[in-house]
Parts: sequence; structure tokens; C-alpha cells
Amino acid sequence: MLELRRLRLLRELSIRGTIAEVADVLSYSPSSVSQQLSQLEAEAGVELLRRTGRTLQLTPQAQVLVAHTEELLGSMERAEAALAATLSTVAGTVRLAVFQTAMLAIMPPVLRELRATYPNLRVEMSQQEPAEALHETSSRNFDLVVAEQYPGHAAPHYENLDRRVLTHDSIRLALPLKGGVGNAEFDRVTALEHAANLPWVVEPEGAASRHFAEQSARLAGFEPDLRYETADLQAHAQLVATGNAVALLPDLVLRDEASGLRAVDLPGAPVRTIFTAMRHSSAQSPAIQAVRSMLHQQPGMSDAGKIPAKH
Repeated sequence: MLELRRLRLLRELSIRGTIAEVADVLSYSPSSVSQQLSQLEAEAGVELLRRTGRTLQLTPQAQVLVAHTEELLGSMERAEAALAATLSTVAGTVRLAVFQTAMLAIMPPVLRELRATYPNLRVEMSQQEPAEALHETSSRNFDLVVAEQYPGHAAPHYENLDRRVLTHDSIRLALPLKGGVGNAEFDRVTALEHAANLPWVVEPEGAASRHFAEQSARLAGFEPDLRYETADLQAHAQLVATGNAVALLPDLVLRDEASGLRAVDLPGAPVRTIFTAMRHSSAQSPAIQAVRSMLHQQPGMSDAGKIPAKH
């Protein structure tokens, strides 16, 4: 008889690639993972892992087991959701992954309302980059994700995830208030191309927002001077407000920092899409649906954070 706990370890190995990563994600020791996989191989009666140099590869037989494990985990999740749906109280734990802006601008009122409405519901929230959060939600390490997608930079799609648009968030050129920092170069900017000779602050290499900023500048006819780099958008806002840089920022960030920034519209009025995603197999979970519904029911999400453009 194959044990589901060991099958899940094999599935995690197919996702993570190394025993060390499997051990880290599931809070096991590497030796324990190796031992459990060896026992699974003995139970199956066939070779499941083949060492090639320093790496382990799954055999075709192991891949068959991984595919069936996905089905088993989905069936178990659907059964748990159906059972929870028969109860009169929404309870349990929902593991939520969100990106920084959502954690700061969207989640505080949602969490407050969830505590008041569902006192038996526990929400565990972790800040994660969208691509990683989607991957981990697909892999069942989170239950629900709030993620973002920039124009021209699609977020990864996973067949087992159901995605729903939460809001569209305008993106604009952020500048310090006129006369606020005593720099005429910043004060003269009324269009994107006017920022060609100014320093820029962007997110690290690989971030969707950085790709969007670079492409926007190039389409405007210049290569941006990427002077500062940080994943913290609040730091972006502070560097802009103090006259050290310009940045392309979404309105959810501009709203919180509006007193120290002015915004210039971009050609084509681009927006980033903010969306939620959860596994299809957890669709009937009252707890996960309660969190997702509360997110989508927030007032003003259709024009979240919108502030007037200032020229």
C-alpha cells in the first residue's frame, strides 16, 4: 500500500528538484526525506529515483505516481472543503500570499472585517513576490494569493489555479511636488520623455515593474538612468519625494504618498492588473471563499487608490 505522505514527498521533489529544498519547504531533515523516499521506492517495487551526477532524476514510473498524487491531493482537498461546507461556522486557517502593495494598501481593512465577521477564522499572511506566490499556491503551500501583472509582462499561469481580477491600478510617472525640492529639472517634467536625463529608481532585475519601466522609457525614445534599485515601493516613493529620482508607480502607492508626490499620466494610460488566485480543488472551502469574497467586496476596488493626475 502506497502512503500518501511519501507520495507527496515525491511530488515535492518533482517540483523543487532537490531533497534539500523539499526538506526546507516541508520542515523535514534531508535525511528523513531520503529515508521516506527510499521506503516509497520499496513499497512501489520499482526504481523511482535515478542519480545523474549530483542530481536526482525521477524515473518514468515516478512521474506516473506524481500525476496520480496530484489527483489524490485534489480529491482530498475537495473532500475537506465539502465537509467544512456542512458546518454552520466558518473556521480553520487560510494561508494567504500577497505582494507588498497589497499588504499595505488592501489587506488591513480586509483583515479587520474578517476578524469581526468570522471570529473562528485564522488568516496567516506572508509577503511574497507574485511569481513565487503563484507557484507556491499551485504547489499547495498557500491557499490564496493576491498577485499583480504589469502590461507586457504576464504572470505565470497554472492549470490548477482559478484567477479572478480584483482591480486595475493605473501606473504613472511619479515626481516630487513642484518647488518642493528646489530642483527645476524635476519641476519641468510634464511628460515621460522629459525624464530622460533624470535618475530613476526601479525594482531589482527580473521584476515585472522594472521590465515595464525600461520598456516604457525606450518606447518614449530614451534609455532610463537606473540609478537606484530596491524592491520596497515605499522606498521608491521616498526617493522620489525627496528629489533623488523619478519612478513609475501604481496608484495604490501614489495614494499613500500623495502629499509628497505629483503624478504625470503615461501614454496609453497603462494599468497593472491585481488579481486573486486559488486552486480549483479548494473552490468549495468556506474559509478560503470567505477571505476571497471579502477581498472582492471591498469598496472602491474597481478604481483602487485612484488620485488625480497633477501636471
